[in-house]
Amino acid sequence: MKAIITSLMLLIFLLSSCGEEERGSMQSTLIQDESIKYARGLSIEQGDGFTLVDISDPIEREAQVYHYALVPRGTTPQGIPSEYEVIETPVRRVIVMTTLQLSNFIKLDAVDRVVGMPSTRFLFNPTMRAQLESGETKRIGIEGNFDTELIMALQPDIILVSPFKRGGYDVIKNLNIPLVTFLGYKETTPLGQAEWLKFTALLLGIEEQANEKFARIETKYNELKALVTDKMQRPKVLSGELHGGNWYVVGGESYLAHQFEDAGADYFMKGNEESGGFYVDFETVYSQAANADYWRIANSYPDTYSYEVLKQTDARYADFRAFKERKVLYCNLNERPFYELSPVEPENVLADLIKIFHPELLPNHQPVFYELLTLER
Repeated sequence: MKAIITSLMLLIFLLSSCGEEERGSMQSTLIQDESIKYARGLSIEQGDGFTLVDISDPIEREAQVYHYALVPRGTTPQGIPSEYEVIETPVRRVIVMTTLQLSNFIKLDAVDRVVGMPSTRFLFNPTMRAQLESGETKRIGIEGNFDTELIMALQPDIILVSPFKRGGYDVIKNLNIPLVTFLGYKETTPLGQAEWLKFTALLLGIEEQANEKFARIETKYNELKALVTDKMQRPKVLSGELHGGNWYVVGGESYLAHQFEDAGADYFMKGNEESGGFYVDFETVYSQAANADYWRIANSYPDTYSYEVLKQTDARYADFRAFKERKVLYCNLNERPFYELSPVEPENVLADLIKIFHPELLPNHQPVFYELLTLER
């Protein structure tokens, strides 16, 4: 009996050793993609005939990691770890769930690959609008009430999803269509968010195009950022409005806070260490931002927005310094393609902000998204 036990233990040890050697050998053949410099939630490794992509929450580092193995269509490469879901590339037909995801396809001139999307609110892109009108792209319903029969009929290769956002993804999990997690919206830096272009391009098989586009974005962004020096006075900036009696704010480590920082301004919650959003009461905002130099507002007001409209919304707004001195920077989401372009054009957002905070640095810049709300109309 002792001999049998010894033999079994030896066999287990040998099998274990072989497994470890095999995994170690596989790991040694993987090459880390060093081109990912800003996106914290994206990791890419090149294998022999496949690409491994790890997607994680850029903020909650202990959250679930999503694993995908991208393989050339029609091939079956060996050595892919079992925990990786295989996705054949290039992807030909895609359903997107958010405007941020769509922005990547717009920037890469690949909206023809998008066959379905939920909401078309704030949609400006003429090609996508034409595809919707012709039926090449379909509206698939809203979150929690997707048209599963239509989704199946569209025969998408993948569906891009944002699992941490509220949405009825349970109903489409059983359609036998790969759900690919896209977490670019959770990146806390402008270049980090824009760098998800590279992941989208991997799916589409147009990596070189994405690398070139991102290189131009990165160069322009950093050139603009370098215009702001430590010797300059940094204005304080408030952001947002009251909704249902409370003020939605994002933390001092958020995407928006970093945008203001790069533009030479300080977000009014600069000392806060949160990167996500949360609600606070009016008194809290007023105590911290009544004397803020600027006030950023982005909304979808259906008519001409003005200081009078702002005052009529809540009379207390008139007590803010930025209101009194007419230093509200405004973006009307009904008029400007903010959601579908700003994620992949952070250099234009930065230029708008620098033009407002430090106009002497960019005297000839024409606003793309934001401009000062200065006239009573």
